[in-house]
Amino acid sequence: MKLCSACLLGIKCRYDGVDALNEKVLMLLKVETLIPVCPEQLGGLSTPREPAEIRDGRVITSSGKDITENFKRGAEEVLKIAKLFGIKEAVLKQGSPSCGCGRIYDGTFSGKFIKGDGITAALLKKHGIKVITEEDL
Repeated sequence: MKLCSACLLGIKCRYDGVDALNEKVLMLLKVETLIPVCPEQLGGLSTPREPAEIRDGRVITSSGKDITENFKRGAEEVLKIAKLFGIKEAVLKQGSPSCGCGRIYDGTFSGKFIKGDGITAALLKKHGIKVITEEDL
C-alpha cells in the first residue's frame, strides 16, 4: 500500500483544474493499493487555484499571496493518513510545490527547476517515508 498524488490517478485536483493521469501509475495500481491524496486540497485550497511555487522557503502564488500555511496543513493531513495506514512509500507528482521530490520550480514562475522538495514530500521524508515520483516508476 502506497500514498499517491491524486492527480496522477486521474483526479482533477491540480491547480489548473485538470489531472496529470499517468499510465505507469495506472499500471502500478493493478498490483498495488494506492491511496490518493491531494495535499493542497487537504490544506483548504480550492480547485482550480492560482499557480504557486516555493520561494525563500515560503509558498507564494503567482499574484504574490503567501499560502505556506495551507501547504503545511495539507502536508500534516497527508502524514496523518500515512500513519493511519502504516504507509512506508509514496508516489508523488514531480515538480509540485507540495509533492515535488528532488526537483521543484524555482519560485520565479519561469518554468525553471531547482533542486529541492515540495512541502509534503519533505515532511514525509522527514518521517521515514520513501518518496518517489511518477518519473521514477
